[in-house]
Amino acid sequence: MLAAIQITPWHWAAFLAGIGISLGLDLGVFHRRARVVRFKEALGWTTAWFVLAMFFAGALVPLRGREPAVQFLTGYLIELSLSMDNVFVIALIFAHFGVPAAYQHRILFWGILGALLMRGALIGGGVALIAWLHWVLYLLGGLLIFSGFKMMVVEHEVDPAKNRVVRLARRLYPVAPAFDGQKLTTIWQGRRALTPLALALLMVETADLVFALDSLPAIFAVTQDAFIIFTSNIFAIVGLRSLYFVLADVMVRFRFLNLGRAAVLVFVGAKMTLTDGYESPVLVSLAVVAVILGAAVGASLLRPALADEGGLKGGRDGRRGARESTRPRFVCPESRRI
Repeated sequence: MLAAIQITPWHWAAFLAGIGISLGLDLGVFHRRARVVRFKEALGWTTAWFVLAMFFAGALVPLRGREPAVQFLTGYLIELSLSMDNVFVIALIFAHFGVPAAYQHRILFWGILGALLMRGALIGGGVALIAWLHWVLYLLGGLLIFSGFKMMVVEHEVDPAKNRVVRLARRLYPVAPAFDGQKLTTIWQGRRALTPLALALLMVETADLVFALDSLPAIFAVTQDAFIIFTSNIFAIVGLRSLYFVLADVMVRFRFLNLGRAAVLVFVGAKMTLTDGYESPVLVSLAVVAVILGAAVGASLLRPALADEGGLKGGRDGRRGARESTRPRFVCPESRRI
C-alpha cells in the first residue's frame, strides 16, 4: 500500500468546492423555484448523499489508509444519529412559524451554509484547544457522559417564542406579520422588515448550533483529525437536509432512538475519558455505535409510538406523549401571530 498522503490546503479547497458546486446545483438548478419536495425525490437525494459519503470513505482507504476511513464512517454515523432530533425540532419550528412546505427547502439550504461556517469554526477551535490542552479531552468526555444520562431522564422543551436570538432580532428589527413569498426581508409600513421566514431561519441556525455542541465533542473521541471530523460532519448534515423530508412525519414513531443516542453519548464519553489508559480499536467503536443505534431502531419498529405521541399536538395528551417518547416537547403559545 502506498504511504498515506498528507492533507494540504488543496484537499480542503477541493472538498469545499465539491460541496459548494453540489449545493449550487441544488438551489440554482433543481430548486430554482420554490416548490414542495416530494417523498420520492427526498429519498433519492438522501440515497445519493449516502452513496457519496460511502464513496468518499472508500477513497480514503488507498489515500490515507483503512483507519482514517473507519474513523470517517464512525464520525459520520455518530453525527447522523445525534442530528436526528434536529429533524424533529426543525419540524416544530416550521409548524410554529407556519412555514409553507414550498419554502422549507430554501430555509434548510441556507441553514446548511450557516452550519458549514459554524462547524468549521468549532472544529478548528476544538482541534487547536485539544492540541494545546490535552486534559480538555477528559472534560469533554465527562460532559458527554453527563449529557447522555441527562438525555435519558430530562424532558427538553422547544419554545421558539423564548429563543434569545429570535427575541433579540425582534428588538433590533421590525418583523412583518406575513410572508412575502420566499423573501427573508420585505417592506412593511414603509421600512425594511424581517419576514417570519427569517425568524424561522434564525431558529434553525441556533438549533443546529445547540446540537453541534453535543455531536462534535463525541467525534473527538474517535479522532482529532480535523479533516476527518469536518468531512464526516458535512456529509451528515448535508444529507440530513434531504432526510428531513423523508423522516419529518415519521420521526416520532422512533420512540427509542433518543435512548440509543443517549447511550452513544455515554459510550463515546467513556471512551474519551479512557483515551490515555486504554484505546479501543476504531472498528470496535464503529461496531458498538452501529449496534446501539440498530437496537434502538429495531425496538422502535417492534413497538412503534402512536402518531400523536411526539407532542406535535397540543394539550395534555400531546405533552404526555412527548414524555413517553423522550422527544423534545414543543411549547406552543396560545397565539401563533408573529
